[in-house]
Amino acid sequence: MAAKETAASGNEAQSKNEELDIGNLIMEHVTDSYEWHLFTIGNHPVAVYLPVILYDQGHWIVFSSSKLKHGTASYKGYHVAESGSNVGKLVRMDANGKEVLPKFDISITKTVLAIFINAFLVILIFLSIAKSYRQREGKEPKGLQSLLEPLILFIRDDVAKDSIGEEKFERYLPYLMTLFFFILFSNLFGIVPIFPGGANVTGNIAVTGVMAFFTFVITTVSGNKHYWKDIFNTPGVPWWLKYPIPLMPFVEAMGIFTKPFVLMVRLFANMLSGHIVLAGFISLIFIFGTFGIGYGYGVSIFSMAFAIFLDLLEVLVAFIQAYVFVLLSALYFGMATEVPEH
Repeated sequence: MAAKETAASGNEAQSKNEELDIGNLIMEHVTDSYEWHLFTIGNHPVAVYLPVILYDQGHWIVFSSSKLKHGTASYKGYHVAESGSNVGKLVRMDANGKEVLPKFDISITKTVLAIFINAFLVILIFLSIAKSYRQREGKEPKGLQSLLEPLILFIRDDVAKDSIGEEKFERYLPYLMTLFFFILFSNLFGIVPIFPGGANVTGNIAVTGVMAFFTFVITTVSGNKHYWKDIFNTPGVPWWLKYPIPLMPFVEAMGIFTKPFVLMVRLFANMLSGHIVLAGFISLIFIFGTFGIGYGYGVSIFSMAFAIFLDLLEVLVAFIQAYVFVLLSALYFGMATEVPEH
């Protein structure tokens, strides 16, 4: 009898776990969406509904993401794919019953809105700081200027100047400064669990890919003849590694593309994994809660302790990842523009 009750209890807990679908909840948190979910009251989700903008079959289609009813409904023939390679994206069914992506999807998604917010804050803050520098020239810094000046000087002196050179660093400083503070703000806002925080901007490989692409373009355009010579005719390498089979030139040429690829993946993987682990610890409360309310409360002490620790660690990681991305970008610029003394 007791065994039957235990089995029934286990089956019930398993059923609740399946209903809860922790994996799906975590992925919803770390991936992009057509709405910004805030909280749920009873069975009614509360969200910021964003505009869906599609171009398909020769015309534009614009509507609010509220029409999709949190991904459970279809509107004008479009619905959010629940599985397959297009999961999470808007698709329509073609004549053969196959899911097809629209020709262009330029919707304002959660990640896009977070990018706009972060970029607006960076612009607003630094316009204010620039104004303070003009008005208080020769005086000690004050307010936001005082708070961010150590970071500004660190990027200028210890990253840009040391990596690129004192004669050329100013040309790249605006880009490096923008890159650092945009990544930093995106990382920090991603840790904040309430709107306008919580969006995993730098955990989106498309975002990190675009930033890495700009670094790649600037490096390629800035490369001088010594940079390209070192790639395709590397000095100090035995001739038989270059002719007749260009082994070393091929390896060096591959490095042109692997460098930005590493930039993209490092930032993406670190920020994505941090969010997944944090969400996983918090989810333990609900998983154990399916076995009984006492289990949920008991585990919550340890889960919240680990979550707070990880949040503090994520703050440190936010600074480190912004620093590493900008430092490597500066090193690439320095390598591309370096002129040998001889």
